[in-house]
Amino acid sequence: MRFRTRWAVTADIPRIDTLMRLAIDRLQDAFLSPEQVVASRAFMGLDTQLVTDGTYLLAETETGELAGCGGWSFRATLYGGDHTAAQRDPALLDPATAPARIRAMYTHPGFARRGVGRLILETCERAAAERGFREAEMMATLSGEPLYRACGYQPVERSEAVADGVAVPLIRMRRPLGAS
Repeated sequence: MRFRTRWAVTADIPRIDTLMRLAIDRLQDAFLSPEQVVASRAFMGLDTQLVTDGTYLLAETETGELAGCGGWSFRATLYGGDHTAAQRDPALLDPATAPARIRAMYTHPGFARRGVGRLILETCERAAAERGFREAEMMATLSGEPLYRACGYQPVERSEAVADGVAVPLIRMRRPLGAS
């Protein structure tokens, strides 16, 4: 199946939110307990600044069905959505000294393992490199780690986010841009 990509606009946000909820609930269950999946909703989701900045990508089928989404950022925030204000930092990054941020990568469960995530990731990496970034980093979930490793990302730090007393494991990952 072929997918087309385009940068998201504000009118896409409801579709993005629906896909994210579905992906969080269905694609993490092989990696997290049911309590951890519920807790992850507290810090996962869309940071609409990515849409405003024009750095949030959609992958759609030829009929317009949303197969996946994800973005990159030139801002300091590493992860989190609009509802996680304490984690957000809109400061601009210097591409000469800081890595671009890969953010909010989600695939519709019906399109998992069909190249959607890789397509979005590679497109975002190219866009970040065109803006002068030499490296990219992300805060990955356990369900995303296999894809990111296959794309050349290496773990930098293991950590966790805690919501309602439930710890959810996360992995900070990084790779040079332009490397295969």
